[in-house]
Amino acid sequence: MILKGEQLAAHLERELRPLYVLYGDEPLLVLEAADAIRARARQQGYGEREVLTVLAHFDWGQLLAAGGNLSLFGDKKLIDLRIPGGKPGKEGSAALQQWCQHLSLDNLLLVTLPELDWREEKAVWFTTLANAGVVLKLNAPPLAELPGWIAGRLRRQQQSAEMDSLKFIAERVEGNLLAAHQEIQKLGLLYPPGPLSAAQIRDAVLNVARYDIDSLREALLGGDIGRLARTLDGLQQEGEAPPLVLWAMSEEIRALAAIRGGLDGGRPLELLLKEAKVWGPRQMAVKKALQRLSAATLEAALRHAGRIDRLVKGIGQGNPWEEFLRLGLALCAGKRPAARAALGGPFRSQA
Repeated sequence: MILKGEQLAAHLERELRPLYVLYGDEPLLVLEAADAIRARARQQGYGEREVLTVLAHFDWGQLLAAGGNLSLFGDKKLIDLRIPGGKPGKEGSAALQQWCQHLSLDNLLLVTLPELDWREEKAVWFTTLANAGVVLKLNAPPLAELPGWIAGRLRRQQQSAEMDSLKFIAERVEGNLLAAHQEIQKLGLLYPPGPLSAAQIRDAVLNVARYDIDSLREALLGGDIGRLARTLDGLQQEGEAPPLVLWAMSEEIRALAAIRGGLDGGRPLELLLKEAKVWGPRQMAVKKALQRLSAATLEAALRHAGRIDRLVKGIGQGNPWEEFLRLGLALCAGKRPAARAALGGPFRSQA
């Protein structure tokens, strides 16, 4: 079954399937869809959750084992399978096809992928998933449709705006849905429900926050501990949503882990950067981060992010903001000679 993003809420009200696949070019939409599925699963008794991230040398036996391990408390289990590289490989393809042959309501499999091209959408493993479960392709709306998307988000918080104001917001965020989401949240915090004037929107949108998600990502990649700490503190004080902070940090870690794994496997850096959709000035920041971070450090960071994800969802004890800082400090740590040497001669000449 193939659904559009806007159909998911109604679908989850009617039923919950044992297999969901989310993919697309817009991380915010993928994150929100995954959160909605996880929330519905918890309501339906899926009290246990296991996160599996497919990096280099991933053992696909873990997936099949996760489905066979019964909870000590009799809870149903949600298995959160993330494939940041977008391709499961021969072993993964076989494992996913085998999983689809034995679907069970005791195990809900949520597969998250990046944007896929038409060839990957035609692959046997993907068509098998699509035929067995529910697939959502979550791409950002074209710029011409963005004002309508913004209007829909404003309606969720019982606000509205004229078309000229909606176009103004769309132009300011330049098609970036995460930035648009932040501006919409800001309007909800600043003004009560009801129509918003053009002046209110301009004042809010042009008053750019000193601390933002982009600054956090830059500090993380640059290893700037002071800026990272200040940015996290500012985001917390401004009431930023922890899931968005976690998303921003996790996306950088996943990209770094995928590139690091490719480098360790002897693949060309420039190809890996392209596959990870790292463009322009961000390439230099990513290269700098790779010089100090090993595969082991990045894998540990992904596990840490998984623990924070549970805290954000109210599972376990701890302060997500304190954990954000701990995670950031680990990633801003000093250079590791082994990791730097693994980059090889060609990389040093490019950096």
